[in-house]
Amino acid sequence: MTTLQSVPALGTHPASGSLPSRAETREQLSKATYDLLVIGGGILGISTAWHAAQSGLRVALVDAGDFAGATSSASSKLLHGGLRYLQTGAVKLVAENHFERRAVSRQVAPHLANPLTFYLPVYKGGPHGAAKLGAGVFAYSALSAFGDGVGHVISPARAQRDVPELRTDNLKAVAVYGDDQMNDARMALMTVRAAVEAGAVVLNHAAVTGLRFTRGRVTGAELEDRQDGTEFGVDARLVLNATGPWVDHLRKLEDPGAAPSIRLSKGAHLVLKRTRPWKAALATPIDKYRITFALPWEDMLLLGTTDEEYEGDPADVAVTEKDTAQILDEAAFSVRDQQLSRDLITYSFAGLRVLPGGPGDTSKAKRETVVTEGRGGMLSVAGGKWTTFRHIGRTVMNKLAELPGHPLGEGMEPMARLPRKLPLPGIANPNAVAHRLLADGGALMPADTARHLATHYGSLSFDIARMANEDPALAERIHPDAPEIWAQVAYARDREWAETADDVLRRRTTLTIRGLATDGIRARVEDMLADGR
Repeated sequence: MTTLQSVPALGTHPASGSLPSRAETREQLSKATYDLLVIGGGILGISTAWHAAQSGLRVALVDAGDFAGATSSASSKLLHGGLRYLQTGAVKLVAENHFERRAVSRQVAPHLANPLTFYLPVYKGGPHGAAKLGAGVFAYSALSAFGDGVGHVISPARAQRDVPELRTDNLKAVAVYGDDQMNDARMALMTVRAAVEAGAVVLNHAAVTGLRFTRGRVTGAELEDRQDGTEFGVDARLVLNATGPWVDHLRKLEDPGAAPSIRLSKGAHLVLKRTRPWKAALATPIDKYRITFALPWEDMLLLGTTDEEYEGDPADVAVTEKDTAQILDEAAFSVRDQQLSRDLITYSFAGLRVLPGGPGDTSKAKRETVVTEGRGGMLSVAGGKWTTFRHIGRTVMNKLAELPGHPLGEGMEPMARLPRKLPLPGIANPNAVAHRLLADGGALMPADTARHLATHYGSLSFDIARMANEDPALAERIHPDAPEIWAQVAYARDREWAETADDVLRRRTTLTIRGLATDGIRARVEDMLADGR
């Protein structure tokens, strides 16, 4: 294998079809007047920009950090109907969630989502009995029209064959249901790409330093490019504040007296090496309302999550020792001790759920989208679930269309007239893509790399394979224990807005979550990013 040190000129030439430079994008943003300026590049802002561009609006999207750089890449990686919502009688909500989940995983992004079987263990003395959970998973599968099979109950012995680390002491039965899983950062990036292909202009690492006003109305924003300090501005007929946990910070720039509209709940997760293969996930009831997950994900095991009120600076959210201990303790209800060794932890992350303001336990609060209009006419939107990201984008656009005075004009295409299941870029059957990569690449393309590319890029994998074929150095693995190759770094730089090593290693690849983002790899990535500027 070629060593890192022996590839001094790795990917120095940007690929054809590269993105505009940051300077070109800044100039484009500062010269035009946009119909809609979306501030915030989490999935809510991205989805709204995508749908707005589809409707024929001139759209700009900016974020102070990276796209999906905060909560949107710190989720439980699930597209799910919300089994626990059945307890509260929210049958319609679960059915709507299932519709969106199945639309994304079957028609919109089958290359980025995959079905996942869930086992819900029923232990002696647990919060729920086997009969109740059996009925619950049957009803849950019925609300998805049995598209993932019929929810049912199996024996502990059968479940342990698929989940070898399942704890069987006092295990009475196991309920079975189906949902879907994704890499949230990759899904977000593909949605950014879809927005750009629909005409949106986007820029990450561009922080809002102030708002622009015309006769008391918010009509744009002042920004600073965090990569080189350049200051510029964007004019817009309407500004949408989609900054997630920071939504009230931006509202105070519009109105220093604005009252808080949201509260925050922290959700922490741990990523561990797997001791043995898992063919299903575990969803273990902790109490009447909470479930803890143990999910096979990216060849690792994802554990979580916590749910507690958070009142600090959103930028400072982190996994604490208390969080780690809680996650491991709760996982131990259903996972054997050898799989829960702290030595197996490769990474931890925490995100912030945005919840409606008000009293009460955050674990029982509704995961609903909050929309407010400020005194300067800026719309602020926050909250919701990853599963319904397309629905949230459509809902926000419908609200914008109904604003008094029609600030976006009469010409925008109504959401009802747009395709309901427009696919994300790269849509393809991932099995077919992997087969083709192996057939075309021969010995140059390892099977795990082909599979990884197919399930993270879909048909866009062929662009990465072409780069690797043209420059053998780019065909080398970034780390021997991960499937990624150096062509993905060049691709992230040239085609996916990667500006920093973390952009590449944490969100465009899986090196960080695998615990493989070494100092040497980080330095080489930084060199490649610098060479492409």
